Amino acid sequence: MTERDTDIEFDFFEEPETREAARPERPPARGPRPPMTPQGFTPLLRLVGLIAFAIVIVVLLVYAIEGCQSSSKHAKYDNYMKQVSQIASDSHSIGTRLGALLIQPGLKPSDVQSKLAGLARSEQQDADRARAINPPGRLRDEHLRMIDALEYRYSGIVGIGDSLARALRTKNLANAQAGAILQVPALRLIASDVVWDDGFRDPSKQVLKNQGVGDVRVPSSNFVQNPDFFTTTPLAGVVARLRGVSVSPKAGGLHGTNIVSTKALPRGTQLSTTTQLPVVASTNLGFEVTIEDSGDSAEVGIPVTLTIKQGSNPAIVKHQKLAFISPKEQKSVVFRNIQVTQFGSPSTVTVNVQPVPNEHNTSNNTASYPVLFSLSPTG
Repeated sequence: MTERDTDIEFDFFEEPETREAARPERPPARGPRPPMTPQGFTPLLRLVGLIAFAIVIVVLLVYAIEGCQSSSKHAKYDNYMKQVSQIASDSHSIGTRLGALLIQPGLKPSDVQSKLAGLARSEQQDADRARAINPPGRLRDEHLRMIDALEYRYSGIVGIGDSLARALRTKNLANAQAGAILQVPALRLIASDVVWDDGFRDPSKQVLKNQGVGDVRVPSSNFVQNPDFFTTTPLAGVVARLRGVSVSPKAGGLHGTNIVSTKALPRGTQLSTTTQLPVVASTNLGFEVTIEDSGDSAEVGIPVTLTIKQGSNPAIVKHQKLAFISPKEQKSVVFRNIQVTQFGSPSTVTVNVQPVPNEHNTSNNTASYPVLFSLSPTG
């Protein structure tokens, strides 16, 4: 075999393989893409509709949950304040009964002591009821202040009872000194009203406003109707009466009271029966009426009425009672929580002091004052 034969054999076997490897592969033939038809959008539109529906459902659920939460919050605060209102009303009633007890004539010391003990038990029950209430979390501090006020009232009643017993046992103790002793525990009663208002009522109103439930009513509870009564002189009269010294009105002699002055509070503007004066109707508007015992006898339990007439609006009528006043003494009663509704037009403030038994001259028991209420001081 020659070299040529070898070359031919090599070419025979190797060349087809080389050509096959070099031949490129052709992609399979594809037909033309069919044009997009309107029916091709249907699944996409369905998907968009489902998403939109889901969003609407989520939004409605959010509003429903928020509405339920708001309603639940309102109910929670409202239920709490209703429970407190019952306690506030009962405690106010105890304070009224205490004042009436201390000026009631004809009672023996033992009767007074027994009734004081009963009032103290009732006040302690109010404090226990308050401690049993579970307040909303944001009112816990205010709730504790409310309990403090009730405890002050209980402590004040017990203190008055103890001091009164001591005064009656100590024969050489002057009535004025006895009155000063009684005044110390009586100040707790006055302080209780401050604690209720400043520690519970006003802060609670702010909490409710911040929580979006400002329409829920926060109760007031004024235990002391006449703070002037719980001072030395009237309390000395209580001791003197229980010691057997007559401080009741005498059957004979001159009897009578008269109005000395009337001031608009808190600015202290003294009103005039002849000149119309401006009165700023602030949120703490009040009137202080000074009364004099112009007779020869002590007088007790004198009703005093304040009436404010504003055009065709219903009259505002407030009542107070002067617990005790000695002959020739001047004392004041204060009317608070007055909310006038008309400004810039003439109004009339009228004070009437009910005549005492056997009073003949009643011309000075009534006084009317022309005023002009405004929301801010005038020039």
